[in-house]
Formats: sequence, structure tokens, C-alpha cells
Amino acid sequence: MKFSEFKYTRPDIEEVKNKLSSYISEFRNAMSSDIQINIIDQINEVRTEFLTMSKIANIRYTMDTTDKFYEKEQTYFDRSSPVYSELMHEYYSSLINSKFRNELESKFGKHLFDIATVTVKTMSPEIIDDLITENNLCTEYRKLLASAKIMFDGEERNLAGLGPFTASTDREVRYAASTAKWKFFSDNGDEFDRIYDDLVKVRDRIARKLGFKNFVELGYARMNRTDYNSKDVSEFRKLIKDYVVPIARKLKDKQRQRLGLEELKYYDEGLLFKSGNASPKGSEKWIIEQTKRMYEELSPITKEFFNFMTENELMDLHNRSGKAAGGYCSFLKKYKSPFIFANFNGTEDDIRVLTHEAGHAFQLYKSKDFEVPEYISPTLEACEIHSMSMEFLTWPWMKQIFDGDVDKFKYFHLNRSIYFLPYSVTVDEFQHYIYENPDMTPAARKQYWRVLENKYIPCKDYDDNHFLQKGGYWQMQRHIYERPFYYIDYCLAEICAYQFWQKSLDDRDEALKDYINLCEAGGSKSFLELVKLAKIKSPFEESTLKNLLPIIENFLNDFDEAKLN
Repeated sequence: MKFSEFKYTRPDIEEVKNKLSSYISEFRNAMSSDIQINIIDQINEVRTEFLTMSKIANIRYTMDTTDKFYEKEQTYFDRSSPVYSELMHEYYSSLINSKFRNELESKFGKHLFDIATVTVKTMSPEIIDDLITENNLCTEYRKLLASAKIMFDGEERNLAGLGPFTASTDREVRYAASTAKWKFFSDNGDEFDRIYDDLVKVRDRIARKLGFKNFVELGYARMNRTDYNSKDVSEFRKLIKDYVVPIARKLKDKQRQRLGLEELKYYDEGLLFKSGNASPKGSEKWIIEQTKRMYEELSPITKEFFNFMTENELMDLHNRSGKAAGGYCSFLKKYKSPFIFANFNGTEDDIRVLTHEAGHAFQLYKSKDFEVPEYISPTLEACEIHSMSMEFLTWPWMKQIFDGDVDKFKYFHLNRSIYFLPYSVTVDEFQHYIYENPDMTPAARKQYWRVLENKYIPCKDYDDNHFLQKGGYWQMQRHIYERPFYYIDYCLAEICAYQFWQKSLDDRDEALKDYINLCEAGGSKSFLELVKLAKIKSPFEESTLKNLLPIIENFLNDFDEAKLN
């Protein structure tokens, strides 16, 4: 069944509430573990229907944010999802307090109960209105981003449409495109400030109502982080500052020299080579054909997976007006189908995003048959191992997509990943500070962002862009608004992905075997347990980073930059 044929019917939240409440009551009064197991199956059927309809509505809304029908459906789920979350709170509370817990743990595994224990801390009936407000604000932010209509080079473009121009070999074009992009944010600055200020306030209010000191503690609980805490993350950020920031500075200076510039400005950062960055050598349709061939040759199971995705039209890659910004992978449990969303713009990033989201989708495809819904997908930092590792595992096939520019692509990809790590910890530390100090003004938040940029990304030069000079860059980062504390996940996962990259250089078959084993485990284990299962080392260990970075530096140094340029 193709995605366009997936039937959407708005679930009646009152009916869902009545069904789940009745099942939960029966569960509490059950006289045996067998009865409780049967009731859990019934509860999961209701959950599957509600969540699948929610995902269909969200996907179709992000495909076209001007669609009035799905805009109303998105609003409906923004209001009804907190009611559903309250029901899940009751279910998880009943689960962890079951008199037959030992038997249930034997059936479903201990990790389900770890998830339930963390999740019950994040919900209470008194916060439902606040959760609705939070959802509405996130939708408002997405719609604001999607509303961008920027006249450039004779055409109206959205934010993704400006991408190729920000990496132009013509510096004046790069400057003009970057200026146009940030003018949109500056022109809408009051709205971006208001939405985020309201989000910080409502999240702080939710946390305090639930008995947390601040939203930081609640944010970690929402992320189901069961085997590390904010102190561990703080120590990890220090490792990035000590070991990665100096390397990133050297790479930035090399970029400046390659481009023949006295100073590397913010609008130069997207161009790595004077002759231009690597770009795919064909149309969107051609890219899909090459990607299909790639997954056919990678392994029998990846061939099966990608054929499933293409035959059922489970991807929307084309950039267009009204489409939501960014890229993501979603999962429709009722149909056991992943869905990939992206905004192609003709740059090398199209391929990175496609392989990244395909990594997510492949993991979901391999985990789709878990009877425990919580095990279909792990916590987000583990999810990002699947995606970022897939980016590297597909390197041997990049030659057919980039042809003579394949070395440019590989250099860009690895180089960019090093740049990304300091930015990732900047986003993370920013959020910790903001939620520890929720009464900061919008101007003070921006000032603090600049403090952190100077700490982790000291070579940033915003030239004459006053919006960026004042600290507005972070307002384009959707995670900060929509998924608080979902960003360090990328950084932790990148350190894991580097290890898969290193493995693949030594023994591709072994690397792929370990990767598939990781994907098959889904969310049945915690992050650090999954890392161990994948036969890689924890990113929290200092030795992991210290051992990897020289390998990466040497690999980059082996490229003949003169030929790339």
C-alpha cells in the first residue's frame, strides 16, 4: 500500500480515553499475569491506531503547511496528545506497580519498566493545558519557518531553496543569499522571540508543577535517559572543547587558505573548495535510482528495505513552497512503515540527508515487528547512531553519485562532522543555561549564545550582520524550539558513527554485521547497553575521542587539497 493510500480517520479522543481507562482498570484488577499480558495487547492496539493517525496527519501537514484540512488535524492532535499522555501515565503507573511485575519483566524485558519508571515522572493531570500550549507553540514555530517566501535571483524561494546560493563560488552571491536568509529571521525576530519565551515559561511551569527543580531535570526524563545525566553531558562537552575545538579551528583556517581569503566570514563557511563543493550528478529521480542500486549492492536486507520504501512511495524529498523545513524520519506502526521527509536543493546535503534518514528508516524497518511498541525505536542518541553511521557505511557508492567529485564529498563530509561537534555542544549548553534561568529576557538569551559561540566556535565572524552579531543564529535550530535537549544526541552518536566508519575501513563486512545487529535491537536496551552490543566504545570515555581524532586528522591530511580545490 502506497503512503497516499494510507487511510486517515481522526480518532475520537473521548473514545480512546474510555477504552484505555477501561483496559487500565481491568489490568489493575487482573488476577494473573496472563490476563495482564492479554490486556497489554489490547492497550497496544488502541495505542497503535491513535499514534498512526497522529503520524499520518503530521506528515501530511508538514508536506503542505497550507493544507487547511491537515492544519486542523494537527491542531486537534496538539490538543488531544496531552490527554493521551495522561492515559499513558496511568498505564505506566499500573505497569510498574503490577503485583505480577516479575512475570511481566520475564515476558517483556526489564527495559520497558525502566522506560515506564522515567515516563511517569513527566506527566500529571494538572499540566494538560500547559502541554496543549507547548504543542501549539511548536506548531506555530514550524509554520513560521515554512512561511518564508524570499525573492532571490528572480524567484520566490523558501529557506531550503536558498541553500545552493549560500555555497556559491561567487562570494557576492554567497553574501547576498546569506543576507536574504537572515533578513527573514530578523524581520520575524519579535515572533521568534515571543514563541521561544513562551515555550521556556510554559516548560518551566510544567516542570515545577511536576516537582522538578527546573526543566532540565524534566527534559532528561522526557528523553528517557536512564544511564547518564546532565553531569555526564557536562563532562562530555568539556572533552569536545579540549580535543575537538582546536582541530576545528585548524580546519577552518585551511578552508580560508583554500578559498584565498584574508578572513573567513560567516557567509563563506558553506563553501569548502574554490572550484565549488561536490554536487550530485543528476536529478532527484536519478538520485533515487542510484540510491536504490546502492542499497541493492550493500546487502540483501538493505535491498529489501529500500525497495519497500520506493515501491510504497514512503519518501517526500522534493522542496516546494509551503512545505515544512528540514528533514525527518517517522514511523507508522499500523502499516509497519517508516517515512522519510526531506527538502532536496541540489547540493551534496541532499545525499547526506537521504542516507541519514535512510539509516533511521532502516532501523525502524528492522525493528518493526517488536510486540512492545517502546522497543521499536530507542532513545534519540542511539537513533542517531543508525543515521550517522549509515552516512559513512554508504561511502563506497558515493562515486556513482558524485563521479569525479567523490573525494570532495568525502572530505566535506568528514570535515563538516568535525565542525559540527562544537556547534552541537553550544546548542546543548545553551539550553541547559536557559532552562536553569527561565526568566532571562530574549536579548539576554542572545547575548549568552554569543558567549558560548566564543567559547566553542571562536572563529565565527558575522561581519556586518547585526542580527547574528547580537546572537540570533540559534533561532533557525528547530530542535531548540521543538525538542529541548535533543541535540547533544547527534554529538554522542557522531563519536559512535566514527567508530563504524573506522571499522568499515578495516573490515566492511564486520562493520555492517555489527550495524545490522544494532538496528535489530531497536529500543530494547538503553543507550550505553546498545553501544556495548554494537561492539563500540562509550563516547563518554575520554580515551574514545582521543584515539579517534588522530585517525580522522590523518585521513583528512592524506587528501591532496590542491587537486580538490
